Amino acid sequence: MSTLEVRGNHFYYEDEPIQLRSGAIHYFRVVPEYWEHRLQSLIACGLNTVETYVAWNVHEPKEGQFVFDGIADLEAFIRLAGSLGLHVIVRPSPYICAEWEFGGLPGWLLKDGDLRLRCAEPAFLDKVDAYFDELLPRLKPLLSTHGGPVLALQIENEYGSYGSDQTYLAYLRDGMIRRGMDVLLFTSDGPEDFMLRGGMVEGALATVNFGSGTRKAFETLRRHQPEGPLMVMEFWDGWFDRWLGPHHTRPASEIVTELEQMLELEASFNFYMFHGGTNFGFMNGANHVNFYEPTITSYDYSALLTENGETTEAYFAVRDLLASRLGLTLPEPPQAKPKAAYGRVELKEYAELFGQADGLSGGAIRSSTPEPMERVGQEYGFILYSTRVGSEHHGGKLFLQDVHDRAIVFADGEQIGLVNRWEEQPGIELHIPAEGIALDILVENMGRINYGPLMRDRKGITEGVRVGNQFLHGWDIRPLPLDDLSAVSFAEGSPASLPGDEKAGSRPAFYRGTFDAEDPADTFIRTDGWRKGAVWINGFALGRYWQAGPTKTLYVPAPLLRRGENEVVVLELHGFAAVGEDNAHPFIELTDTADLG
Repeated sequence: MSTLEVRGNHFYYEDEPIQLRSGAIHYFRVVPEYWEHRLQSLIACGLNTVETYVAWNVHEPKEGQFVFDGIADLEAFIRLAGSLGLHVIVRPSPYICAEWEFGGLPGWLLKDGDLRLRCAEPAFLDKVDAYFDELLPRLKPLLSTHGGPVLALQIENEYGSYGSDQTYLAYLRDGMIRRGMDVLLFTSDGPEDFMLRGGMVEGALATVNFGSGTRKAFETLRRHQPEGPLMVMEFWDGWFDRWLGPHHTRPASEIVTELEQMLELEASFNFYMFHGGTNFGFMNGANHVNFYEPTITSYDYSALLTENGETTEAYFAVRDLLASRLGLTLPEPPQAKPKAAYGRVELKEYAELFGQADGLSGGAIRSSTPEPMERVGQEYGFILYSTRVGSEHHGGKLFLQDVHDRAIVFADGEQIGLVNRWEEQPGIELHIPAEGIALDILVENMGRINYGPLMRDRKGITEGVRVGNQFLHGWDIRPLPLDDLSAVSFAEGSPASLPGDEKAGSRPAFYRGTFDAEDPADTFIRTDGWRKGAVWINGFALGRYWQAGPTKTLYVPAPLLRRGENEVVVLELHGFAAVGEDNAHPFIELTDTADLG
């Protein structure tokens, strides 16, 4: 039996001192066919451990329905890492942050508007127990105490930044132990006194997270944990991007400076991220400091490996430092995966979203009020609210009360307004003729908040719709998770209303085209000319795009392509801008170069 032990200020493994040199790779952000390539790249950088979060919403997308295959095959990822000689750190907290949708919590937790999260409320703990009853037995045979590669497990995540419920932390700790998790347990928090006081729990090693100020961070940890190995569980070597913001990069010299201090202090470390990967589908999270800030599709993070797995200047700077300081003889990094530019793909078929809404939603749900997504059993995607407004309302300004997150408003099929959660809402002028109007409101869930005090982030229209102070009643609600597009019926041609813009554009529509890939390779979809929407390749949801930037491309890993014909579907909310005399059809461009802004 092998265990990771704490003796004084050092880690020991198999009775030998060990420094954990780790890098974060999230299996759910990387297609399984590329897991080995990314892990081999980690080994060639001089690291001996891989760390991953476990995202609850990936594994229990619907309550009681568990998924552990494909990109969710956590056990296969851990076994593969072990077979390559790597140790594994697993962070199976109910909450993970990670700029992931709702911090990894399932959206269905919000169906009950009174449920309290991340505390010792029995109703929440019951949900966690049901999840742990499924997850932790899967991890047990993979623990180092059972011959597997998993050395350590995390209890919650940066809890001191959120709460201080020691009963809750103790319940999670005891629940892990009761289910046979007999490896080292730890917590991780920011290096602030209040964070460590709120997040530490007896019986678990405390670690800290930071991107700079190494010595000061560890001095703070020492005040709260006088003895024990020093470890930074998240050394932020880059940063994530948000829509409407800049693309973040970090000089290799800054990373090396901090790493040198860690080596001088004989501290263990985990690069967050070693390889960021991609927020596929609708799984990006969001932050809210002064306003709502959704995260983009790419999770490149300016990490040591790029989103598509290429080595960077920082990668080689870290590799050279570790090799020289620790006397390591390292293998050469594996070759980068090939890339291809497949060129322009015309999308010659289309289908307006509203005309497909019944098929995609399974039919309308009748409701007195426009309920949030979660109340109608929906977690991700879009939701369409429809009603008829009679002349008894006399016109005036239309208000969507507490929209999460972005709503396009139509009267008799024409766009009359756009409501963004992060902007002040002045109201939409509503002119109602004697015969009344058909009102349609399409709301996009742009990602639940994953960090901070505003995580109870229900989606859709959460309070109501009113003309002046008078609420509107009698709604048809159509959930549009868009997890299966097989019901979409395409026609040849393009909508006559193209092009449009965000404030007064075309009606939302799907566009479809095909291209050949005789030798499938990684590629990137340029979204020039497209305003805002999402893309699917061969039925797989790649993620969102938005002309607001910063990113201008979507990454397409080669395993998503077929040898021969491939299908691409674009959902565009506002119309393709580049259609003109020379471009009879909307199109995308498949290039071999990423453009992250």
